[in-house]
Amino acid sequence: MLNQNRAPIYEALQTFRQMRVVPFDVPGHKHGRGNPELAAFLGEQCVSIDVNSMKPLDNLCHPTSVIQEAEMLAAEAFGAAHAFLMVGGTTSSVQSMVLSTCKRGDKIILPRNVHRSVINALVLCGAVPVYVNPEVDRRLGISLGMRREQVAKAIAEHPDAVAVLVNNPTYYGICSDIRSIVKMAHDAGMYCLADEAHGTHFYFGDRMPVSAMAAGADMAAVSMHKSGGSLTQSSLLLVGPRMNVGHVRQIINLTQTTSGSYLLMSSLDISRRNLALRGREVFAKVIDMAEYAREEINAVGGYYAFGRELINGNSIYDFDPTKLSVHTRDIGLAGIEVYDILRDEYDIQIEFGDIGNILAYLSIGDRPQELERLVSALAEIRRRFHRDSSGLLSQEYIDPEVVMSPQEAFYAKKRSLPLQESAGLVCSEFVMCYPPGIPILAPGERITKEILGYIAYAKEKGCSMTGPEDPAIENINVLV
Repeated sequence: MLNQNRAPIYEALQTFRQMRVVPFDVPGHKHGRGNPELAAFLGEQCVSIDVNSMKPLDNLCHPTSVIQEAEMLAAEAFGAAHAFLMVGGTTSSVQSMVLSTCKRGDKIILPRNVHRSVINALVLCGAVPVYVNPEVDRRLGISLGMRREQVAKAIAEHPDAVAVLVNNPTYYGICSDIRSIVKMAHDAGMYCLADEAHGTHFYFGDRMPVSAMAAGADMAAVSMHKSGGSLTQSSLLLVGPRMNVGHVRQIINLTQTTSGSYLLMSSLDISRRNLALRGREVFAKVIDMAEYAREEINAVGGYYAFGRELINGNSIYDFDPTKLSVHTRDIGLAGIEVYDILRDEYDIQIEFGDIGNILAYLSIGDRPQELERLVSALAEIRRRFHRDSSGLLSQEYIDPEVVMSPQEAFYAKKRSLPLQESAGLVCSEFVMCYPPGIPILAPGERITKEILGYIAYAKEKGCSMTGPEDPAIENINVLV
């Protein structure tokens, strides 16, 4: 047993801070002295530990001391065989999972409602997606999890696939039956990978869905900065006993910086310690707050704050009770419209709003009085802005027609066309609302009139659209 009270990177930086080291290395601000405005903005304590790798502080690319110990502590806390500290966000963790298991031409089974980082990894390595198109809740307009039968069918039809990837959970809190999917993948000789960007807290709660590591998954990308309390862009990559740790480290080092940020690494170290010591107690309170908020929002009328009542044992095998997802269409407003009103008129910043829903992200830093303010604001928005909901688009997810692999399409010869002239052609870039960063179109997919209508509607409602080369998203790149 390791001592979870330890935070070795933090402790090493504290020792370093007390030393009178003369810096003739990078970074060039030299403990903030060369950039006083930066030091004033971020604080002397912060910039004084923004340092480069050195023997006493270890090296992220090849850890042998304090970073190695921090990784061992993280692995134990999360029930993994090994854990990697990641400073390129969970995007880097997700891509490392895919690149560690897939090469050019390999097939990977995955739901289409994945984050763009997954498809980016396919562009990089040349693997071919076998999509399991998720069911859609027609009332809420959201995509659900993968049904067991769908996964079994995909494995049977593609026995040469090398891996199955699962969202655990989706952005909206929906969980697939990951235990069964892991077993199916392993029985077929495949790896099982989990995008657990929104499931950090699953490892620290008795009323939570099962975590990927507990379910036997081979790798999981865990976004510590989302619900775990670490700094933005810090993440963990967890691996199970079937993985070659040395190979995974080599894959990570292909794309991750050689100048790992000690601000990010120490935040992972301190946050892991906090979760290991207090996580279960804290997240029990988060669940209680979320349940209370759901009841209060549903009592307002017009809104639907959905939760565990959706569970059907398959495509919604479980639900993340910390997710405060609220359907807004019945008050006549798109989710993104409620999102904008909350920010602009009530000084409340929620995680995202899309066509029909909003998500308030609850984690270890939330307090009941702030939830009361959100509930009150939603009640007032309903009173002030309620209108007829006819004419509002409900569909959040449109099944794609995949014509070729993402890598082929991304690097193929292309031309730029106005969006309205692109129907029937094959897209060579991404189009998505961010957040949540799930592509509406990905490279290699056919553009349809339905998809174009969705993009136009999302732009009209004010969704933040990203992906194409054209910043105005008036034109799109298509294959010649």
